[in-house]
Amino acid sequence: MTTTSIEHKEIIVKGRVQGVGFRVNAKHIADLLGVQGQIKNLPDKNVWILAEAEAVVMEEFLAWCRKGPALAKVTELEITGGNVENISGFTILHI
Repeated sequence: MTTTSIEHKEIIVKGRVQGVGFRVNAKHIADLLGVQGQIKNLPDKNVWILAEAEAVVMEEFLAWCRKGPALAKVTELEITGGNVENISGFTILHI
């Protein structure tokens, strides 16, 4: 019997990631992969993501985040772990 472990990641995406459809595309990818979480633009022009998924799915999502949509130019990801919050859905926050 195998058990799946859910990972919780807080991700800061740096580079040209605002005004290029990053959040909408990230939500689309998250929904396709089954990633739960939230995403929002930050005042410093970066994008913040809270994501929860099984390890193999999380790796796929992070791989996408390293590239982003066609017009994005991702220069860095800052990734930190945390306690699983059992988030439901993937929401774009407009703050």
